[in-house]
Amino acid sequence: MKILHTSDWHIGKVLKGQSRIGEQRDALAQVVEVAQAESPDLVIVAGDLYDTAAPTPEATRLVTRALTALRRTGAQVVAIGGNHDNGPALDALRPWAEAAGVVLRGSVRDSPADHVLDGTTADGEPWRLIALPFLSQRYAVRAVEMYELTAAEAVQTYADHVGRLLRRLAEGFDGADRVHLVTAHLTVAGARTGGGEREAHTVLNYAVPATVFPSTAHYVALGHLHRAQTVSGPCPIRYSGSPLAVDFGEEENTPSVTIVEVGTHRAATVREVPITAAAPLRTVRGTLAELAELADQTAWLRVYVREAPRAGLREEVQELLPRALEVRIDPELLPNPGTARTVRRAGRSPRELFADYLDSRGHADDGVRELFDELYEEATR
Repeated sequence: MKILHTSDWHIGKVLKGQSRIGEQRDALAQVVEVAQAESPDLVIVAGDLYDTAAPTPEATRLVTRALTALRRTGAQVVAIGGNHDNGPALDALRPWAEAAGVVLRGSVRDSPADHVLDGTTADGEPWRLIALPFLSQRYAVRAVEMYELTAAEAVQTYADHVGRLLRRLAEGFDGADRVHLVTAHLTVAGARTGGGEREAHTVLNYAVPATVFPSTAHYVALGHLHRAQTVSGPCPIRYSGSPLAVDFGEEENTPSVTIVEVGTHRAATVREVPITAAAPLRTVRGTLAELAELADQTAWLRVYVREAPRAGLREEVQELLPRALEVRIDPELLPNPGTARTVRRAGRSPRELFADYLDSRGHADDGVRELFDELYEEATR
């Protein structure tokens, strides 16, 4: 069977105040085009459909239309909730999803059967998929208790709970006449983060070893880390990565989806299909004169300007580079904070303290001091 594996769409994500809904629409349209060209039997969307638990109507419309378009390619479609999604809100869409022929699992339910899905390809090859949405640490304990496993202890780790859940759900992974699949939204220890993930959910307390996945699985489709990568483990395990870079920390990633071909007697083979619809993200450095040579950039830019700090510098950079979303002084030009002198504060005016701060940052522009004086006078009238 053939699978299209994608994740971490983060629809509705705003970058430094810049809406990218048009780029997100184009990226998902290209994902649909890949599905039309590849004719997969199954499409798996492994979480983080949205960037926020309260998506806008426009974001909701875009995601539901994309899922519907993927289903219309003839593929069976399964999507799970991620840590950015509102699981119960996704579950509220299940009546719509069922009518559209899409399987949607937003959060862990109290029936194991709700997360074990069976299907058959057009060629008659049966498959079984464990669909495990993102679990918070607190809810992982509840989920273990719901399935009446060994009593949960407060000191047990998140990985213990996730591993026990997967073992319970994989009890039906037997026999050699069916393709066994898993999709989940979590961090596997040793995998490389993509740069834009929510840090609280990628730290050690939320990491699980690859050994939590059953060795009888033919393929594990993961979401959460935005860098496409294969993870070593007891079975084929892979992150598809995001179809577009969502933050400047991801500028070195290659946005893509993963195409998987696997069978009961055929080891999984994977290949990346790049998704190029969204503008890339780039970090550039230079003086104003050097930056002027980059005026034709089509990427969204983070700029480290090699000029002394002064009032209006940001505006000058953005006039040269209209697609500069973030402008900072190059850190190499700033004083080392460890060498800053200790400033006496008692008995000194705010003007004197602010002047000392500017001196410590190498900011010699008198215009900034004058602006501070005007603001201070207005605030203290």
